[in-house]
Amino acid sequence: MRLLLIHHADAVGPDVDPQQPLSTPGYEHALRLALTAKQHGAAPAVIWHSGKLRARQTGEAFLRNCAPFAQFKMVRGLSPDDSPGIIHTAIQQQSRDLALVGHWPSLPALLCLLSPSSAPMPQHGAVALSSDDHGLTWSEIWRS
Repeated sequence: MRLLLIHHADAVGPDVDPQQPLSTPGYEHALRLALTAKQHGAAPAVIWHSGKLRARQTGEAFLRNCAPFAQFKMVRGLSPDDSPGIIHTAIQQQSRDLALVGHWPSLPALLCLLSPSSAPMPQHGAVALSSDDHGLTWSEIWRS
């Protein structure tokens, strides 16, 4: 199983728009991240996002560019203040390749939980992990 952790692309501040959609550079960056993932062979069967507009929009770039037939939905556990244990439990119940689009600080905490030897999560970046034992141990395969 492969897991792609994606920190949402750059968003406008809440003073500009309280829903914080992606900024123009953020849209471009999300597209570049998705195309990089595609070049690495990423084609998740499932894309989960936090439900916040900036995460959904980032996930949509992956849906359009590297996983057009993926199941795309909002799930609990990917919001900024969520415990990484929530999504960790959900991941262990999956057998299909999965992409998660979330936020700081919960996404970096999830990476530390899954792969303690990985370098820190890149801000507005992606980290791909692989597991051969149904999500018990993970190893990093690429990052952007």
